[in-house]
Amino acid sequence: MNGRFWARYAWTGALGSGALESGVLIDVSAGRIVSLQAGSAPGDAVVLDGLVIPGLANAHSHAFHRALRGATQLGGGTFWTWRETMYRVAARLTPDEYLELARAVYGEMALAGITCLGEFHYLHHAPGGVAYDDPNAMGEALIEAAAQAGIRITLLDTCYLSSGFGAPPDETQLRFSDGSGEAWAERVSGLKERDHARVGAAVHSVRAVPADQLEVVGAWAAQRHAPIHAHVSEQPAENEGCLAAYGVTPTRLLADHGLLGPRTTAVHATHLTSQDIALLGGSTTTVCMCPTTERDLADGIGPAREVQAAGSPLSLGSDSQAVIDLFEEARAMELNERLRTRRRGHWTADALLRAATADGHTSLGWPEAGRLEVGALADLVTISLDSVRTAGPLHGAETAVFAATSADVSDVVAGGRVIVRRGVHQLVPDVGGALRQALSRVAA
Repeated sequence: MNGRFWARYAWTGALGSGALESGVLIDVSAGRIVSLQAGSAPGDAVVLDGLVIPGLANAHSHAFHRALRGATQLGGGTFWTWRETMYRVAARLTPDEYLELARAVYGEMALAGITCLGEFHYLHHAPGGVAYDDPNAMGEALIEAAAQAGIRITLLDTCYLSSGFGAPPDETQLRFSDGSGEAWAERVSGLKERDHARVGAAVHSVRAVPADQLEVVGAWAAQRHAPIHAHVSEQPAENEGCLAAYGVTPTRLLADHGLLGPRTTAVHATHLTSQDIALLGGSTTTVCMCPTTERDLADGIGPAREVQAAGSPLSLGSDSQAVIDLFEEARAMELNERLRTRRRGHWTADALLRAATADGHTSLGWPEAGRLEVGALADLVTISLDSVRTAGPLHGAETAVFAATSADVSDVVAGGRVIVRRGVHQLVPDVGGALRQALSRVAA
């Protein structure tokens, strides 16, 4: 896509400079930025009247979990009781229903300024584990949903073989399982990348993938130089089970099987030992924090500060879709750390915004996105500066991270294409209506 855009203000701090420019003219050709010129008049350019930042990267999503929003809040319970409700939703979905639901969810993400997502996808088969005529029908539905919503996707096709440390899958989990790592690799090899879609791998968890299958997943990803993600130490019970089964922590098990490294992202990483932190940081494995889900499920506060200090880049995800708002995820990481330590200022706003943009895109295999610079994909998100939340002096990234919410996103450009204009999605005009219709068929 070609075009010219004019940003009243633009944040160009993804590389750490924290620069804020005014009157920035942005020329786009073939979906990429070819020039940026500050101090310019808008002329005939499309005016982006607010603070323009790079497109946001949602590094960890389970689209169908959107059906659980509000449905699991009555009473108490744990992650494990929440999971049973989630399984009931998973049991109902067909490829057509998943396309409808994911299109609406991805439309909601676009309205929130997300231009790329990582879908941690493990709902592969029909009930009972029977393969669809197209074995990748569910994954193809997600790829098509992203196209219809106008955003990019990395489909993190997930290996899920066991209900826990070698135990066979239960009835619902049969939909998730290919039976073996080799069968998983054969199926996922049938997925084709597109201009808006890339394919990566995922290990659901060391609970769900036996140790002797981990290297199969790692080898598939390594051969394609693809990203590989894994839930890691989300729950203390996962650590306890791994120690009982293998005598090591989940992080150590992944390291021993060659799965850590710069293409890998450990999701949650909530309950780590000091040795785990050193392994993740020393291998420059990214850590994806999902604070709104982690607090919603009472999982705990992960050691984000420590893993970053050890060498791990950070990314952010909406995970269970309890909230789809990466500004909230970014500030929650800082505010959680303030509560834990009773100190302020663990990250600058620029660093938090980098996690939501450049580092998130890199973790999803899109290193050419997430920054406002020549050669980058032209993903532009405008934050309105006249809402009740943002009105007042502009403080650069601080306004975005500590004042704005997803409701303040007014315009979104993805690869040079305008997909949200003045708060209205141009491809899914009534996102709320689309969500209501889709959720009426599958909601918990």
